[in-house]
Amino acid sequence: MTSRLPALNSPVFRRVFLIVGLMLVLAPAACVSLRKGPSDSVQALQPHEPFDARKAQSLATSPLTIQSGSHVHHFTVEVASTEKEREIGLMHRNALASDHGMIFDFHDEQSVQFWMRNTFIPLDMVFIRSSGEIVFVAHNATPHSDAPVGPAQPVQAVLELAGGTAEQLGIKPGDIVQHAIFGKPAQP
Repeated sequence: MTSRLPALNSPVFRRVFLIVGLMLVLAPAACVSLRKGPSDSVQALQPHEPFDARKAQSLATSPLTIQSGSHVHHFTVEVASTEKEREIGLMHRNALASDHGMIFDFHDEQSVQFWMRNTFIPLDMVFIRSSGEIVFVAHNATPHSDAPVGPAQPVQAVLELAGGTAEQLGIKPGDIVQHAIFGKPAQP
């Protein structure tokens, strides 16, 4: 009786053995990469320039409130209303209090997208129509990322808060922002 199996030293057997061996070696690595979450698979981004607190701007502040359901949340915000002020934003800051932020006033509704270049802290970005209505919230934007963040709808302003604040307070699209730039000054 003759065997139909190839001889152990035949070229066919060696190829099959090589392929099976590679599969056994590579399969665990593939499974590990499939289990990774988004934060595991993205390496930490690096700033485009080193942290330099002297490059951070300090702008005039004013009160801002957000009506979210039956809750009213009070903030003190810096107002970035010129192109230069909006360009610098919260770059080169290493902290932002949970009741503080910066509002970027574009004066008229327009399509805008933000990035996190040289921003060293995670931020929530709240995109607001001229009526004061929130249309989009980007939670915990990644520091140093050049990825554009923003909605398809035009907005007049963007409010940046410390990362996690919007989720913690339940701030969401449809909530109403009161601030002088919307013609509805907030009460301190």
